[in-house]
Amino acid sequence: MNIREARINDIKQIQIVRNSVKENTLSNPDLVTDKDCEVFITVRGKGWVCEIEKQIVGFAIVDLKENNIWALFLDPKFERKGIGQILHKTMLDWYFTQTKEKVWLGTGFDTRAEKFYRKAGWKEVGTHGTKEIKFEMTFNNWTTSQHR
Repeated sequence: MNIREARINDIKQIQIVRNSVKENTLSNPDLVTDKDCEVFITVRGKGWVCEIEKQIVGFAIVDLKENNIWALFLDPKFERKGIGQILHKTMLDWYFTQTKEKVWLGTGFDTRAEKFYRKAGWKEVGTHGTKEIKFEMTFNNWTTSQHR
């Protein structure tokens, strides 16, 4: 297993992973374009991928402009192996070296992602739109949760 920064030539595989998920699916895969991915990993923030045998099986992308976790997804065949936790930690460790601003994300109600973020110390702060829970993580909560 190899965790590394995402590159533009990873986008095709990132899109395959994004569209393979069983929860938090896109209603229309065309809503997230290859160009969107490129902008988020090169201009707005940064991304990381997990590779196993040269295949991308998970990725995470954070947006510094909106202080938002833009994406954290795994190929369902590679869930429950700790990959999401490693990508999450890598992304937030980097994020909080760039800014001390709180970061937020939205995820579906009653999903495994909701449970994942609660367990990781994210705090529910309301809703994002009508179909997602809004969570926030502060610098202090992150650094404290890393030293438990």
